[in-house]
Amino acid sequence: MLKRAAVAAVVLVAGAVPLAYAEGKKSSGLCDGAVMWVKVCAEQRVRQPGAGTDGGGGGGAKSAANGGKSAPKCTYKKVVPQPPANNLAMKDGKRRGGKGAVYRVVCPETMRVGTVWIPEGGGAPDVPAIDPEVVARRAVDQMKLAGPDIASPRAGGKYVVGVPMWLWVRQSPTTFGPNTATATAGGVTVTATAKVKKIVWRMGDGGTETCAGPGTPYKESYGMRESPTCGHRYTKTSAKAAGGRFALTATSTWSIDWQVTGGGGEAGELTEIRQSQAQVAVGEVQVVG
Repeated sequence: MLKRAAVAAVVLVAGAVPLAYAEGKKSSGLCDGAVMWVKVCAEQRVRQPGAGTDGGGGGGAKSAANGGKSAPKCTYKKVVPQPPANNLAMKDGKRRGGKGAVYRVVCPETMRVGTVWIPEGGGAPDVPAIDPEVVARRAVDQMKLAGPDIASPRAGGKYVVGVPMWLWVRQSPTTFGPNTATATAGGVTVTATAKVKKIVWRMGDGGTETCAGPGTPYKESYGMRESPTCGHRYTKTSAKAAGGRFALTATSTWSIDWQVTGGGGEAGELTEIRQSQAQVAVGEVQVVG
């Protein structure tokens, strides 16, 4: 949409020249006594959602302001080989019964990639005007996912060079999962389930540990054994680190499966990243001679 402002007369004045219009004289649009004038046309461009590039809303997809709707264009390709039985789209096909297959759906306009079960001879399903992945992300927002709840190393703990350190986190729906939420928009309902897939520990000494699970809590009876699931062994003290402590960062990668409920069986996956920090003091064993 193009809005055009009214024409304005800009008067450049020299000295104390009077600028009043003469009484009883029909104005010509000029200011009496002015030495010069400039005609200025101002315009303001306001782009409406869905408007064409000409600024007037014409051409291309219909403007949302005019009540038009345009569903995203998607392509469908059969997945070969077919996904395992625990795939959400496969589960939907089994629930609905009959022959069919899982197809990979790609919508370039919305940058969405997912999978959907299509019955044999059913053709491509109707694509909703609202992208299901957008609704899935709304469901994820409701989960309030957070970084790892670090149980070890403890903030007030004292650790020793060369001694195995066990790494583990406390588990809750918001810090490790599983966490499930449902969101609805424009008639599309999506249920999403999130769970931490891995945690990467950056130990502050240059070392990195990647753990597939929450780690194993340590017990005194374990003595000097290495953690069977997630651990680290420092090779230098934290004396030269800022504040005398290593800055540790735990980064969790959340794997999120979502599925459209109540029609179509369309499904997809999302990934979210969260972080937590901790400080670790590492010293050496003092030997008294």
